[in-house]
Amino acid sequence: MASWSNRRVVVTGGAGFLGSFVVERLRKTSWCSEVFAPRSREYDLREKEAVVRLYTDVRPHIVIHLAGVVGGIGANRENPARFFYDNLLMGTQVMHQAHLYGVEKFVAIGTICAYPKFAAIPFREDLLWDGYPEETNAPYGLAKKMLLVQAQAYRQQYGFNAIYLLPVNLYGPRDNFDPESSHVIPALIKKCLDAIEEDCPEIVVWGDGSPTREFLFVEDCAEAIVLATERYDKPDPVNLGAGSEISIKDLVEMIARLSGFRGRIAWDTSKPNGQPRRCLDTSRAEREFGFRATTGFEEGLRRTIEWYRTHRRGIEAKFAQGSRPTGGL
Repeated sequence: MASWSNRRVVVTGGAGFLGSFVVERLRKTSWCSEVFAPRSREYDLREKEAVVRLYTDVRPHIVIHLAGVVGGIGANRENPARFFYDNLLMGTQVMHQAHLYGVEKFVAIGTICAYPKFAAIPFREDLLWDGYPEETNAPYGLAKKMLLVQAQAYRQQYGFNAIYLLPVNLYGPRDNFDPESSHVIPALIKKCLDAIEEDCPEIVVWGDGSPTREFLFVEDCAEAIVLATERYDKPDPVNLGAGSEISIKDLVEMIARLSGFRGRIAWDTSKPNGQPRRCLDTSRAEREFGFRATTGFEEGLRRTIEWYRTHRRGIEAKFAQGSRPTGGL
């Protein structure tokens, strides 16, 4: 990184939740002269011609591939083929054309959904191939996992500098609060605030509350990605997380308390729990490029709830008009 200056960076998905924070963090570096976040209406990353045009137009030195079609358990169950096809094609085209174009470095962002359903806790990077992912999000997880295979193959055959990062579940301001596709934290925040406004005595939550999850504040993840871009150049995958887990039951109770909801929490056990446990071993990220999460979980939740309270009317107005998130594509 000491030799870098005036680097142009493409951040696919740069207008999305995580991408917007990565773009902001890149603009604070001394080596990044220009950041370009392609939009799907101009560059459909599933199409070879669009990716070639993107690289010709921007002439990037570095590509950070964040774009993806994503969602919670419900969205994954309803769209397994779309989540597999779109994510696989985007990753394959964006990385292959980066190699052909001569991009200096490619940063591929995977997902914790790539891990086996029953991986030992905490998830270590060398456990990635020890079993099949949790069924409800396996098509998405496996499509993103192919980025690791491609990155390692291109490094081996072509000497292409591609790295692969595995973020845990993210949360924070600007998250997707669409009930049709949101992940667990924004979905629960919306449920609680809706119930307060409508004077509803209870909220209904999927599953039985027993699974555990690890969550990383979005600004911490953006910091980790930029640090890895600057400092990490090895083929081995790297987890990005906070290094601790919380049960869904405890999470629901915490969000209810912080949001001010005092009603009953009802568990719909006819709905799936998802993966039983998720917690990462984050030692490699700290050892290789000095990343450690700094935002406390309760502090991050407070900031997320406050952001949604402030922007809620505008978000819901967009939903009413039929404008919904596309997951960064």
